[in-house]
Amino acid sequence: MRKGVKVAIVGGVLATMLGGAGYGGYNFVTALSDSGAGAEKRSGPPSGDEVEETAEKFFAAWEKGDAVTASSYTNNAVDAGKVFGSFVDTARIDDVRIEPRKPTGAGGRTVPFSVAATVSYQGESKKLAYESELAVVRGKTTGRALVDWQPSVVHPELKDGDSLFTGEAATPPIEAVGRDDTVLTKEKYPSLGPVIDTLRERYGDKAGGTPGIELGIRHTATNAGDTTLLTLAEGRAGQLRTTISARAQAAAEKAVKKYPESSVVALQPSTGQVLAVANNREDGFNAAFQGALPPGSTMKIITAATLIDNGVTSMNGPAPCPDTATWQSQTFKNLPGLEADEGATLANSFMRSCNTAFIKLVDEEPLTDASLTNEAQERFGLGNDNWQTGIPSTDGKVPPSSGPNRAANAIGQGDVLMNPLNMASVTATAITGTFRQPYLVSPELDDRELATAKGLSAGTASQLKQMMRLTATRGTAAGVMSRLGGDIGAKTGSAEIDGQAVADSWFTGFSGDVAAAAMSEGGGRGGEAAGPMVVDVLRASG
Repeated sequence: MRKGVKVAIVGGVLATMLGGAGYGGYNFVTALSDSGAGAEKRSGPPSGDEVEETAEKFFAAWEKGDAVTASSYTNNAVDAGKVFGSFVDTARIDDVRIEPRKPTGAGGRTVPFSVAATVSYQGESKKLAYESELAVVRGKTTGRALVDWQPSVVHPELKDGDSLFTGEAATPPIEAVGRDDTVLTKEKYPSLGPVIDTLRERYGDKAGGTPGIELGIRHTATNAGDTTLLTLAEGRAGQLRTTISARAQAAAEKAVKKYPESSVVALQPSTGQVLAVANNREDGFNAAFQGALPPGSTMKIITAATLIDNGVTSMNGPAPCPDTATWQSQTFKNLPGLEADEGATLANSFMRSCNTAFIKLVDEEPLTDASLTNEAQERFGLGNDNWQTGIPSTDGKVPPSSGPNRAANAIGQGDVLMNPLNMASVTATAITGTFRQPYLVSPELDDRELATAKGLSAGTASQLKQMMRLTATRGTAAGVMSRLGGDIGAKTGSAEIDGQAVADSWFTGFSGDVAAAAMSEGGGRGGEAAGPMVVDVLRASG
């Protein structure tokens, strides 16, 4: 199977002339000369006539397989040319017919269209059909009306750095099944699409199938598994068992759809098995497993453990909550509405999410700049870059920090970076006392060595679990967690991000033998976006 296509760049434009069916002829020289030279440079949004003319010429060149000319009608000719090159050269797509529809959107500058074509490879041939759209904008330097280049113009599933190919699949197809033997498909569980692609790439040859011939997307930039778009000759799928719960996954898919740029993970604390992973993101990134953002006050679970394990205080010990706390000239405040309480215990400051209490306590002896790091690595299994979940994942960052960032780290800001998988694991460790590295596919399949950590003492785990129970029943998480019964606990969080008007929403919680965590970029306080997602998944998993 070919990995790419060699092209030449001439004058900043991809110089590959490709044959094919014609929407209408347009000359390469004409395309390049249409730069506005010698003519008055236009400004403002393109007119309806310009939109129609630009789209028509773009489609005509595309149908002819003329990568250079089609690319010249975009505002990024080089990147567009690479994708168009793969469209015909490596994907072997021809007989292209494009049907534009009535422009939509502001000023009628978005043009929806359908594509019908034929994909051929070594005697195999199949029809291809899909829908896409383009937007026409004013070129910043030329003043020309140009197609606003996005890879999704060529195919809606293409993203930056992707390319198309047709050939024998690198690995056999798989039939991914959940813990209850439910077949997990991309159509029913969209968030699992990239996950299933990666599982196929990693384990397809171990699942017992045989490869077929297919049109697919190669995700070079993200190193994710290839995405199949069209199967020309069927391979035989091998069955691959995962730890996913179909019921929890369905709830996770539904939950993330309510909030943009959001992710959620659920796992089983007694085993570390991942029950659900879902994302709702424009970029398609698996932020649930690979994201890295400050987790806000959900980090106070680890900070509380650090305070307890180092003898600074205990659940019923002192943790005063003043209005402000100053650390090396930087002043920290609590969220609006939180009343000061100089007589507060750690449990009280934890369940009310008092920032100043934790910032004052991390200055106490015997704590050092590395104390939080040591707790995260040695007790919670974080920050060692050694998790082997079965798909790409990160295990958080809690670096030693000095100055104001030492204080900020204690409340999940500063240099601390996490994702929902990490925080679900933190909750699982906190309530069981044992770190069990999360995984999606059994390590027995490929002899992966799972990460280990010392875990927590029974006393520390008991205190953390009780403080999370109080948070869920009487503290900042009580409102959203009221939909659940039984043994429950939670921790809310909101993380301030530079240049972002609204904080990121974080939340982690447990119900019985299920722990979950979620985040929503720009979602506000923990109970406003992330909390409802976690509760929805916990309810479905109970």
